[in-house]
Amino acid sequence: MNPSAMTSPALDRRALSDFRALAGRIDGNGPRYTSYPTADRFRNGPDLSLYHDALDACRADAPAPLSLYLHIPFCENICYYCGCNKIITRDHGRSARYVSYLGREMALVAGRLGTRRQVIQSHWGGGTPTFLNPEEMRRVMALLNTHFALAADGEHSIEIDPRRVDQDRMALLAELGFNRVSLGVQDFDPEVQQAIHRIQPFEETRAVVDAARALGFRSVSLDLIYGLPHQTAARFGRTIDQVLALRPDRLSVYSYAHLPHVFKPQRRIDENALPPAGEKLDILVSTIERLTAEGYVYIGMDHFALPDDDLAVAQREGRLQRNFQGYSTHAGYDQVGLGISAIGAIAGRYVQNARTLDDYYGALDQGRLPLARGVAMTADDHLRREIIGDLMCNGVLELPAIEARHGIDFKRTFTAELAELDRLSADGLVRCEPGRITVTPLGRLLVRRVAMVFDRYLRDDAARPVDNGARAANDGAQPIRIVPRYSRVV
Repeated sequence: MNPSAMTSPALDRRALSDFRALAGRIDGNGPRYTSYPTADRFRNGPDLSLYHDALDACRADAPAPLSLYLHIPFCENICYYCGCNKIITRDHGRSARYVSYLGREMALVAGRLGTRRQVIQSHWGGGTPTFLNPEEMRRVMALLNTHFALAADGEHSIEIDPRRVDQDRMALLAELGFNRVSLGVQDFDPEVQQAIHRIQPFEETRAVVDAARALGFRSVSLDLIYGLPHQTAARFGRTIDQVLALRPDRLSVYSYAHLPHVFKPQRRIDENALPPAGEKLDILVSTIERLTAEGYVYIGMDHFALPDDDLAVAQREGRLQRNFQGYSTHAGYDQVGLGISAIGAIAGRYVQNARTLDDYYGALDQGRLPLARGVAMTADDHLRREIIGDLMCNGVLELPAIEARHGIDFKRTFTAELAELDRLSADGLVRCEPGRITVTPLGRLLVRRVAMVFDRYLRDDAARPVDNGARAANDGAQPIRIVPRYSRVV
């Protein structure tokens, strides 16, 4: 197959105009598909053999490198919008103990794998990974290099809070082997920052970006959020002006999901100050228009990249993928998760660690891996994960190839799904041709809705009877559980 044939067409003004008209009607809340099955389908309390079996299967595939995610949960201050699994503290003694237990977990995982496996992609997330002091960071990296072999030419990234790093800390990150950094920004507007309890002047962020470039980091990424209190299209446009002055290699522009019943810090946000749905849509559309006009490639959902960035290149070549960090060029590798609430995807099993320090420490004190829940994928899960991934990443399904790899007749297997795709085709989201399904430029803006067609779990949910009260409240449809960006683990 010619890889370029898999690349989705470029966005245009017509697609954005149609998006405005359709978004409110058909872009319902749904999964982000950083995994399939999605994390809310994992089963609580699975037998530890699930993880042991996964690591044993991964061990049998010894030559293949790994991807690795490490969760540092600590933050000094609370951001009101945040739904991450975090611990707010100024007591750095707590992180010293956590680092010690991370070492125990690494030893157990590496021991099960049997060899010092190469890591081609690593990511430290949080929380705030730079909460760790320099010596703790050195110790964690030393532990990783003891139990794994971090590839010198791999992709090694860390999330940083520009308010908590200086030139010396940036130099340390480079010394430790990080070559990509992701900076939380959200918005540069002072009133918005005050409302979300995150004061972060532009010059403070610029200093970190400049330091990263001076130190030779391969990529600088910025995170923004739209839908926050006091935001308007005009105000957010001024933040975009400042972001463009920094010219990050990648940008993520996430939609704020206001779920105060789930995330207590969000209760401190004034709901009356949140932008109405129409204004929020205007913020998104104007942001897409501005970024693409300035040369950024719209990767999908909430991701943008410069044309020569690895993500944009991977999309052009039809090899873009998704994992728990979003769009990725290395998502096909088994992923080990370390730390509280971290998720691993290993040999067809998803596993998630305990969400609290007490449970995490307690398991490791007993000499066992701190598994809290997980799921073993079925053949149907593997098939649908591939389909959803192709739709969301490369915008094309080549049906003969899928049929050959999975031994199916696509039309017979997905009769209901194809009927639903016909309806989305009438709305202009997809083109259904013999042997191929293509996501249109408009469909790329609503690609999550297209992917949901193939989610068997959502389909089964919708087919279950509900009581009359629930049916009236939901207009005949089961609610879909949202997984916000700032809730990496459900």
